[in-house]
Amino acid sequence: MDPLSGHPVLTPQLAQEIAHDIGRITGFNVLITDPGAVVIGCGDLSRVGTVHEASLEVVRTGRPAIHTAGQASRMRGVRQGMSLPITVGEEVIGTVCLTGEPEEVDRFGLVVRRQAEILLEEAALLRSRMLHERAVDDFVRDIALYDPEVVDAGAVDARAVELGLAPGAARAALLLEVRAADEGAAMSRITVLRTVREVFRDRQDVAGEQAAGRYVVLAAAYGERTAPGRLADACGQLLSLLHERHGLDGRMAVGEPGTGTTGMHHSYRDAATALRTGPAVFPGDRVYTASELRIPHLLGSTPRHGRARFADAVLGDLRGQPDWPTLRETLIGWAEGGFHLVRSAERLHIHRNTLLYRLEKIGKLSGKRVREPVQAIEMYLACLTDVLQENTDPARER
Repeated sequence: MDPLSGHPVLTPQLAQEIAHDIGRITGFNVLITDPGAVVIGCGDLSRVGTVHEASLEVVRTGRPAIHTAGQASRMRGVRQGMSLPITVGEEVIGTVCLTGEPEEVDRFGLVVRRQAEILLEEAALLRSRMLHERAVDDFVRDIALYDPEVVDAGAVDARAVELGLAPGAARAALLLEVRAADEGAAMSRITVLRTVREVFRDRQDVAGEQAAGRYVVLAAAYGERTAPGRLADACGQLLSLLHERHGLDGRMAVGEPGTGTTGMHHSYRDAATALRTGPAVFPGDRVYTASELRIPHLLGSTPRHGRARFADAVLGDLRGQPDWPTLRETLIGWAEGGFHLVRSAERLHIHRNTLLYRLEKIGKLSGKRVREPVQAIEMYLACLTDVLQENTDPARER
């Protein structure tokens, strides 16, 4: 596409493809010229770069011309056959020529001309789509990597407007990491994005590829989408579709909505942290929300040796108990159940008396008053730290 005129451009590469495709379909030798009658595409590669003199008149008049063997012999670079103008709007941008008996090629002339113009329009449309996709990918990367000290937010907002987006609308960043379920299976960027856009299809949504296997959706957050869990539910639906249709496994994270370039960047950072921390805290889940992972994120941002010292100081010998995973789960459930016996027992799927027994055991082993919120919160944070160490620290893995 010519960026100045908006018209399709007949490049040598495209001309060669058109000449090859039409020649294969019709069985004739096909020749394509530029407006100066220079051959830029031909089944006979030796003619590329030569002048096809008959095309000069065809370009000038915009009308087809038949060349008999006698007429062709008196012109430079011409063989008997037919030459037709390739037009876009009112402009002749080249010619398409068929070599053969005039009576025979005349029957195919109009069809060949139209086919050349269709192929040219399709190539221009494909290029336009590719440029748009590249612009979308660049935009989501701009949001992900935004640094106010380096990039002007107004410049990023201007790119949003070019993509038809309202830069001031609230959006939540959603991160998708996906891989083929079966080793060696193909994973198509186009396939993934088509499915993503089927689920997130609001005209103010934008989805692009950040890196191989990693995609970003900037989802408009208004109306029903502001309801708690609505975007997370949509993420679950998308992951199911990717697995059912394309054999892809994935996981997603949801950032909290933000407005403008800065707000969307913060949402992206939240989602990136959730995608990194979530699997350690909720290993059985596929969708993680930043709002549910604030505390693990805060703990995870502490240097590793600091986390280890904190967990050691609070938990002491508890971690050496054979049933430590059960005791840890109990402490986490006790805090997240609001230190309420019935709610916590229901959350842990155990009887109230079982919970009381475990809390008493933890108190005796640790010397902590676990039914007092201040000490229970301290142990809760230490337990979350232990979970993070267990699932993310290389030293613990070894």
